[in-house]
Amino acid sequence: MKKIAVLTSGGDAPGMNAAIRAVVRKSIFQGIVINGIRRGFHGLVNEEIEPLGVSSVADIIHRGGTRLHTARSDEFLTAEGQGEAIAFLTREKIEGLIVIGGEGSFKGANVLDKAGIPTIGIPATIDNDIPCTDYCVGFDTALNTVTDAINKLRDTTSSHERVSVLEVMGRFTGHIALLAGLAGGAESIIVPEVSFNLLEIRNRLLRGLNRGKLHSIILVAEGAGSAIEIGRELEHLTGMDIRVTTLGHLQRGGTPSAFDRILASRLGAKAVDLLEDGQSGLATGYLQGEIVATSYEKVFSEKKQFSREDYELASILAN
Repeated sequence: MKKIAVLTSGGDAPGMNAAIRAVVRKSIFQGIVINGIRRGFHGLVNEEIEPLGVSSVADIIHRGGTRLHTARSDEFLTAEGQGEAIAFLTREKIEGLIVIGGEGSFKGANVLDKAGIPTIGIPATIDNDIPCTDYCVGFDTALNTVTDAINKLRDTTSSHERVSVLEVMGRFTGHIALLAGLAGGAESIIVPEVSFNLLEIRNRLLRGLNRGKLHSIILVAEGAGSAIEIGRELEHLTGMDIRVTTLGHLQRGGTPSAFDRILASRLGAKAVDLLEDGQSGLATGYLQGEIVATSYEKVFSEKKQFSREDYELASILAN
């Protein structure tokens, strides 16, 4: 290939810049002209493009967010918008496109791929809900952000002898809540994948109170329900002093962890290699320590597995 492009789409995730850097520098090393599409699929429809060089990605490996920016695009969801994007890429003589983002971004990439524009996806979402990869870029950093928040909340919660209910992101999955709860020693973890009973959580809180435990942390994945409502109901059921904290978009920001920087670099380089080898319609991933590539169809047809084993372990250790 002589000329390719890269874009970031969907919610930003720490490590996206590291992935952009890897794509750009690997392309240049292999003699490929590389361009950046600003603001994701919105930028494709509106022809927002810039040439990228080695200096374009200097000093970004440690920065959160995305240098290329990201935005929603209702236009690209239409056949007309998709046609405009395809025509734009064709006019610019873009021979391949690397899309960094989550499931929705991959679906957009798949549309282009089926229209004859070769694409490769790089999974980057703090939700870690993409199948066929153990980790998505950004998940490790978000996990550490939430764990740090739990540590800070526990300090004030224990000082005031109260219960803290902490709502974390994850869309319709509980991967952040599960592993942050395990790492932070949360007393209860509420996730969409496992049905919960507030009476059982109340009983656990009261058992802890009876043995002298005067503070607790309850983690709630946003897809499982409202932390505010759960906290209000538990306060009614227990008579305990319960405070609710919602971390929100704090979980998306911040300096990416070493793991996310390394993962993003490896996946970015792999994406360039795949395009140069004439392959497309694939998502890169990290499985059992290896960098792999999986078809979009397989990614779309499977569901990321939730670890019941880790969930049970967290419950046991919290007793």
